[in-house]
Parts: sequence; C-alpha cells; structure tokens
Amino acid sequence: MEIAREGREGKKIGTMFVISDTEEVLRKSSPLILDPLFGHPPNKKIVSDKNTRETIKELAQLDGAFLVSDDGVFISACRYINATSEGIKLPLGLGSRHMAAASITKETNAVAVVLSESSMIRIFDNGEIIGEIIPELWMLRQYASNLAETEENELNEELTIVNNVD
Repeated sequence: MEIAREGREGKKIGTMFVISDTEEVLRKSSPLILDPLFGHPPNKKIVSDKNTRETIKELAQLDGAFLVSDDGVFISACRYINATSEGIKLPLGLGSRHMAAASITKETNAVAVVLSESSMIRIFDNGEIIGEIIPELWMLRQYASNLAETEENELNEELTIVNNVD
C-alpha cells in the first residue's frame, strides 16, 4: 500500500508480489538480473520491517516480481515469471504484469498482488482477479472496477477496498 500511495521519491511505480508456494514459483520463474536479495539473512528481509520496506521501494523500480514466503520474508527480487495466457481471461487494458500474475496463480498455489503505476492494486488467485484496492477515493471515479459483481468497503477517507461478492 505504501508503494501505491507514495511511489519512490514522487515517481509512481508498478510492481508485483507473488506470495506463498515459493519453491514452485522459483521453478516457474528466473532472475532478470543478479538477485539483490540473495545472500541476505531472512531477519533483514521481513515485510514488516521499515528498513526492508524502504529497500523494496527502491528495488520496485527495477523490472520483475518479488517473491514473498508464507511468513512474510522476501525470498527473491527481479524475477521473470514464465507466464502463459492459455485459459486466462483478463479485462482489456491490463498488461503483461497482470497476465504474469494471473498465470503464476493459476499454475501454483501462490497469490499475486500487482501494483499498477496508476496506484491501482489488484489481487490474483487461481488465475483471476479476486480483489482491487484503490488507495484514494477520488480514483474511484476515474477507474471502473474489473470485477463483475463488487462490493465497496470504505475503511477511512483514504482507502476503499473493492472485492467480489460471493
């Protein structure tokens, strides 16, 4: 959420986080560059640590996805996700990052979170968008939800969550 709202030094950025099923996701992805997180101890790569979050904001400017373990430890950065569009149906206008998120969640037990440069956050599971988070209310008027039947939950004046209605 911090990256969506703040970007990095005023510049909007997009990125993807793939969470869980780390061994299988590692098999279905490859490094784009030398992994900047490789070799660092797990206690220095915890999601809840402020210093880690600042590092992740910096690394999010690079291409590729982040891989996060079930316990909230960043495992890898700058990962190319081997994606296939077979059997994936996404709304028009979503790009390769969204296709990669849908694909990896269809092929593994992972969940993916995609942050668009527009600040829209989309959550993927089983190859589908299961939720959208719009960090600021004014964005609701600018972006139509890609979910068929949705429900809005206003948490406060700066955060609205839009998700599927079962």
